[in-house]
Amino acid sequence: MAAFLLGAVLLVVQPQIVPSRPTINSKAETSSQSVQRELLKKASQKNDFKENINSNGSCRQLPQTIIIGVRKGGTRALLEMLSLHPDIAAAESEVHFFDWEDHYRNGLEWYINQMPFSYPHQITVEKTPAYFTSPKVPERVYNMNQSMRLLLILRDPSERVLSDYTQVFYNHMQKHKPYPSIEQFLIKDGELNVDYKAINRSLYYVHMQNWLKYFPLDHIHIVDGDKLIKDPFPEIEKVERFLKLSPQINASNFYFNKTKGFYCLRDSGRERCLHESKGRAHPQVDTRLLEKLHEYFHEPNKKFFELVGRTFDWH
Repeated sequence: MAAFLLGAVLLVVQPQIVPSRPTINSKAETSSQSVQRELLKKASQKNDFKENINSNGSCRQLPQTIIIGVRKGGTRALLEMLSLHPDIAAAESEVHFFDWEDHYRNGLEWYINQMPFSYPHQITVEKTPAYFTSPKVPERVYNMNQSMRLLLILRDPSERVLSDYTQVFYNHMQKHKPYPSIEQFLIKDGELNVDYKAINRSLYYVHMQNWLKYFPLDHIHIVDGDKLIKDPFPEIEKVERFLKLSPQINASNFYFNKTKGFYCLRDSGRERCLHESKGRAHPQVDTRLLEKLHEYFHEPNKKFFELVGRTFDWH
């Protein structure tokens, strides 16, 4: 509590040193921050929320780490793999606290109630892929916890677009509803339809700029989603180091399932794979259309590499 109060005081009296961390001027937003801080204060007093405390010493707590995205980048796989670590307690469902207004208005007490029970030594993690591309989310997360450790998993932007379409296509198929071909979304008046939401979600540098207004780059660990698919263990090792976890996950925790065509998990002799909805085949797309996608993302990818000081093996 003392640390929290000290942080609040420093936030008020400290001069704004980094231009990318703007002062919040909106009176409405300031009022909202005050309410959220008061809820955080109450939530920290665990005796006020006895329903969130177990007799075995575990309790619900605000997440110290959030997987913020990206949609169809491999967030579920990352969460499942990270959950192999005994010091991780993961929320099962996507919470959508910071991006859905109805949820955000419920406040931090509601948010805590969505978290799993965990022990003091464990890190609580939640994942909501929509956070990365939602404009309001970085500021809201920052207002809750300025030292939050963030995980962002990215794939080749063109491949992510195809996966995005594939998920929505199968969702419609399961409900026996017709859905247009991907070409109808990607092409408009003979040109690439840059207004297609799936394309916008793949403009990583645009959304990353928004996060870097509030969090330093060393608080955001980028997981290479393409490498996580091909060889998961080295990527998970990096995540362990970023979260300052003891090295507990081993190469033996992963095995390649030839039937499914991707890696599955092995934990204490129990084997499990991701849901069958994962790893679905993408639709066949004309080569020229794919080339248009690759060309469109070339410059945005270059800007993203410069922004994060790192390159990825994307088209």
